Amino acid sequence: SMSDFSPEVVIHMAAQPLVRLSYADPVLTFGSNVMGTVHLLDALRRHAKPKAIVVVTSDKVYENDGSGLAHQEGDRLGGHDPYSASKACSDHFVRAYGETFDLPYIISNCSNNYGSHQFPEKLIPLFINNIINKKSLPVYGDGNYTRDWLYVEDHAKAIDLIFHRGINGETFNIGGFNERKNIDLVRELCRQM
Repeated sequence: SMSDFSPEVVIHMAAQPLVRLSYADPVLTFGSNVMGTVHLLDALRRHAKPKAIVVVTSDKVYENDGSGLAHQEGDRLGGHDPYSASKACSDHFVRAYGETFDLPYIISNCSNNYGSHQFPEKLIPLFINNIINKKSLPVYGDGNYTRDWLYVEDHAKAIDLIFHRGINGETFNIGGFNERKNIDLVRELCRQM
């Protein structure tokens, strides 16, 4: 149980990370992203009382206003699909447990990570693998959806900085300032491969 360990710090990254899977199984996505977070928070409030909880979620928590502009930490939370709704709900629960049970927390909403050893179903490794194996490249829609890309080691450095210098109750948006349309990313991967 949590009381056996009594962690002083918890960095919570556990989640179902695939948007596509959220369409196939929204209940599983809700269970992982929302109930998983709630179970962790409840165990911490009952048994551990850590000094800090850093919760790493997604920039998908924000309402998509269609502007294409980067989100600000105070922007309205959205939920236009099962994945983003589950992530926004998770963030709401973190804040609710902080307010109701005085649990310390810092939230990090990050953009899409990429790097070595990434799960092979994620866009960049999937496309690299498909290019190597001369398979089709399954671009979502017309490929004009824009995403920001953040190198995983830069994200790890940001989490470390948030942990050491963040203030209880703060939310941080972590991005790579590397926005690209999916179709442009695919073309660049094809060119480089």
